[in-house]
Amino acid sequence: MDNLDLSVLRTAAGWRAEQRGVVLGTITRTWGSAPRPVGSLVAVRDDGQIAGSVSGGCIEDDLVAQLRAGSLTLDRPAPLRYGVGAEEARRFGLPCGGTLELMLEPLGPQSALDELLTRLTRGERVRRTLDLATGAVTLAPAERGADTLSVTDTQLISHHGPQWRLLVIGAGQMTDYLAQMAQALGYGVTVCDPREEYADGFAIDGVTLTREMPDDVVTAFQVDDATAIVALTHDPKLDDLALMEALKSSAFYVGAIGSRVNQAKRRARLAEHFGLSDAELDRLHGPVGLNIGARTPPEIALSILAEMTAVRYQAGGNTVEAGCAL
Repeated sequence: MDNLDLSVLRTAAGWRAEQRGVVLGTITRTWGSAPRPVGSLVAVRDDGQIAGSVSGGCIEDDLVAQLRAGSLTLDRPAPLRYGVGAEEARRFGLPCGGTLELMLEPLGPQSALDELLTRLTRGERVRRTLDLATGAVTLAPAERGADTLSVTDTQLISHHGPQWRLLVIGAGQMTDYLAQMAQALGYGVTVCDPREEYADGFAIDGVTLTREMPDDVVTAFQVDDATAIVALTHDPKLDDLALMEALKSSAFYVGAIGSRVNQAKRRARLAEHFGLSDAELDRLHGPVGLNIGARTPPEIALSILAEMTAVRYQAGGNTVEAGCAL
């Protein structure tokens, strides 16, 4: 399941393959309140078809109108600003005083779109540099943690690919849903399972599978504060191996499936056999996920990602009682 950026870029590439004209718009600046963040993408086909969004629809409507009027016939990138005054803000669905600026880019062979998609499909994070004078694009590996967009008089630098990372212990059915949903939210996903009966049948495009032992995988993963680790095997021999390393790491989220009774037993094991402190054990989200009444594997996957999102944004939420008591 593609994330928003990848979906827009794939659609734009498909239009280009049909020999259609395509303009790609990137939000480069916002002032005040704006409906979409910097870096959001929209693609407009030469007949007015839209992929992606930069507003609730009003700006997209205006882009289509300009295209049909011939004013979006560009030979090189050009900026376009919306919502400068209160009247325009109301017209374009922006809160009063909100302003956003788009960089409009006519796509062509110089845009390196196919190469970008190839790299993104491999799960890479890519730095894309657009020359504003010529429209030529150069691609390079993005530095770890780099996610800012910058624009000058001569170039636009954007980053594409997974900004967050998710390591899942266990390759069962629930992991299928969790991995695909996480990809849609911009996570690069790795699944660890040394058990042949699970690993042999696991295959999801864009997801890395490793059969190493969980503690070794967590140690080698170079965990940082953009990493989430979720243990889903129900096997203490595997889940505990991952958690004993994960809870000492800088991961922003560590979770494990299981009932409250099993979580209490797990906590005692981790303290007794692996020497984890109360502060480290308090970092564990278990039972994993928000309490949304989840019962089925896709519902539980949804609850896990909801809690991960809440933790990322430091929002409130109640943990699951019954949904993950499997």
